[in-house]
Amino acid sequence: MKTTLAEYTVKEIIEGFVYNQLEGKGLHGLNGRLTIQPEYQRAFIYAEANREGGVIDSLLKGYPLGLIYFNVVGDLLEVLDGQQRITSIGRFVTGKFAIQDENGMEQFFHGLAKDQQDRILESKLLVYECEGAETEIKTWFKIINIAGIPLKEQELLNAVYSGPFVNAGKAVFSNSLNANKQKWSSYVKGTASRQDYWERALQWVTRGKQTVESYMSDHRASADITEVKTYFETVIDWASSTFLTIEDEMCGLEWGRLYETYHAKAYNVTDLDARVRELYGDPFVKNRRGIFEFMLGGEQDYKLLDVRVFDVSVSRPIYEKQTAEAKAAGKSNCPLCVMGPLNNQTKIWKFDEMDADHVTAWTKHGGTDPSNCQMLCKTHNRSKGNR
Repeated sequence: MKTTLAEYTVKEIIEGFVYNQLEGKGLHGLNGRLTIQPEYQRAFIYAEANREGGVIDSLLKGYPLGLIYFNVVGDLLEVLDGQQRITSIGRFVTGKFAIQDENGMEQFFHGLAKDQQDRILESKLLVYECEGAETEIKTWFKIINIAGIPLKEQELLNAVYSGPFVNAGKAVFSNSLNANKQKWSSYVKGTASRQDYWERALQWVTRGKQTVESYMSDHRASADITEVKTYFETVIDWASSTFLTIEDEMCGLEWGRLYETYHAKAYNVTDLDARVRELYGDPFVKNRRGIFEFMLGGEQDYKLLDVRVFDVSVSRPIYEKQTAEAKAAGKSNCPLCVMGPLNNQTKIWKFDEMDADHVTAWTKHGGTDPSNCQMLCKTHNRSKGNR
């Protein structure tokens, strides 16, 4: 790859700058010669990360912004690294946001003193102009990233497999104005601008049958994302129709895997909702996130709930009472030892040699109050299981 060091003023760079509010990106600079956000670039994220004001502050103070990289494409250029900084500058100069002055007052570019405006526009940016094959450019793009906010895996994949497929996917899943985004956010963690919905949609549609990379490679030249969009919406619709009440713990669960495993099973959603409410109200359920898979699986895998054991404030008084009664009767303080081998029928166990146990197992809807607690020696408690 060949590189040439060049120098541009801010005024030159942002000449002809237009910011597309719908797509969330800066379009062109250098009077149309420069594509600021080519298709392989991530979305503009400095605004939501509260970073764009810092770019302007650096220019006003005369601080260097660091090297910027352009990719040479014939007679044109495209931003390889630096689009967040360039877009921030362009947005400020064209009045899209204000900064705070030393008195805490908001100032738009047109409201700055002339010398401050000139200081910004005359600031010089050092740019490496790079020429090379697509594979070289994409490899370099993966290496350089953006200082302070590393590229996420899906942003890298978008760059590597850029083309009609990625463009179509980003238009749907990375569009911050998509009306479906609010519904998606109940089930998928992240944001549209950081490619989280697009990433999850690709992971779900591949279903472990192939890698996301190979799927993107196979579809790279096609603008048809129907399969991805349909499968993603199907999973979301299934989750929302199966569980009537949206809970915070639903966000980020493996809904694609859950759909594949359980979508063919019929559920009484009213009863399901009532049971979820019951489990949410059970103080012994430590892992609320596990409730949904627990219910889908027919309440079989209790490890998903991480059921809380009786704490010392409950178990210690039960131990003292049980032990006193056992000593008075000349029996073991473990009820199951009384019915076991002779050498243990009168054994008095120490507190730390016993476990608190549900008389009627929690898994059989036994109460979680002290009246359902008994102390068993560790051997018997572990062999008792859910009986």
